[in-house]
Amino acid sequence: MSDLALSAMNAEAKRERSAAGSLRIVQTACIFVIALVIISPLFMLVIASLKDDRFQILADMGSFRAFWVSNPTLSNFAEVGNLSGELAFGRYLVNSLIILASTVSAGLIVNSMAGFVLAWGSLRGRALILSLVIALYVIPQESIIMPLVIMVSRAGMTDTFAVQIVPWIASPLYIYLFYQFFAQLPKELFEAAQIDGASVFRIYRSIFLPLSLPALATVSILMGIETWNQYLWPILVTQTDYARPISVAIATFFGQDSIYWDRAMAASVLMMLPILALYLVFQRWFVSSFVGSAVKG
Repeated sequence: MSDLALSAMNAEAKRERSAAGSLRIVQTACIFVIALVIISPLFMLVIASLKDDRFQILADMGSFRAFWVSNPTLSNFAEVGNLSGELAFGRYLVNSLIILASTVSAGLIVNSMAGFVLAWGSLRGRALILSLVIALYVIPQESIIMPLVIMVSRAGMTDTFAVQIVPWIASPLYIYLFYQFFAQLPKELFEAAQIDGASVFRIYRSIFLPLSLPALATVSILMGIETWNQYLWPILVTQTDYARPISVAIATFFGQDSIYWDRAMAASVLMMLPILALYLVFQRWFVSSFVGSAVKG
């Protein structure tokens, strides 16, 4: 091979390395900009919650001073963390945690059992039932919310924790997610357990459920976010502070004549922390579930 050909190949290799380097720089810059756009409001929220002057918070909005606090204080969190009083966001936070834990725990059991039965149970018309489950997911939640309000009112369930938990335990989406996961597991696993004399419930509880950690994590996060962000339903079925969640409480707080922005920001941070913790706990299985679905797809 001539020196001219070698020079041409080296030049081409250098151009490819240069193009690859430029592409990595562009990708890194894009990721940095996207991360900055996503993180900036959260960072500004945390900074504002550490300021003790609500008028200064409004004055700093729209400038870089919104991302800096000279004298940070936790007094706002101390005030909104009370379990009683005018700004009892601590109680509303506890209410939301009770609703979240109860709904997610019961939802994992009910939806996983329904998905397992659709996948492996000896049930007549499974295809029709599965089609109906998928069809129910298409129906907007808002279209059934008023009849549901009438039903729970006649049942005497309003202004309770149960009215915010029971209607949202079962979900067509989560039943289908569990069905899809269980249906992908080897048939030989189910048949071997049957040969050993295990009942259907024993197979579900002892074999299939421990294998479904990615599905459990995915449903926990999705159901947790959906439950935590509920606003329309709680505001329709709660009239007192007894079972009111923090999402409704913060909205009511902003509706007052005098808005204490410092305390409102602190309450918003408190509302953000539990759902963020839920995601961090289940992050590994959540990501692996989506990666596995993408690879199989």
